This record gives sequence, structure tokens and C-alpha cells, in this order.
Amino acid sequence: MKERILTNWTLTRAFYLIIGLFVIIQSFLGQQWFGIAFGGYFAAMGLFAFGCASGNCAGGNCSTASKQNTNQVENSEENETK
Repeated sequence: MKERILTNWTLTRAFYLIIGLFVIIQSFLGQQWFGIAFGGYFAAMGLFAFGCASGNCAGGNCSTASKQNTNQVENSEENETK
């Protein structure tokens, strides 16, 4: 867990963390308690590098994206041979 927090920082991760902390602070000052949970989710994404804040989804490294790309390549190869 320590390695995940301290390594592989990207601009996206920092942005998620900063915006999440900003939402938490503003929600606390405005006594909007639901906003604290909302900001906490985004801050956690940035801090612990999960979801899109980890940078894997945008680059096509997600398992879902990889499967879709593989299927598209296979389908295009089959259509070319017909």
C-alpha cells in the first residue's frame, strides 16, 4: 500500500487529489455533509491510484479496453479475409 501511494504519480492523480480535497473543505465549511463523501471518493482515487485516476483507463491498459481492442482487431482481420 505504501508503494502504491508513493510511486507512479501523474498529473491526473494530483488533480484528482487536489480537487477532492477542495470539495471536502468547501463541503465542510458549507455544512454540506454529502459533499464530503463525494470529495472523499475523488481524493481517494488520487491518493490510492484506483479508477481513472490511476491513468490505466485513458491509455487503453484496462482489461475492458484491451478486450475490446483485441476483439476489434480479430473482427477486422476476419472481414479482410472474406
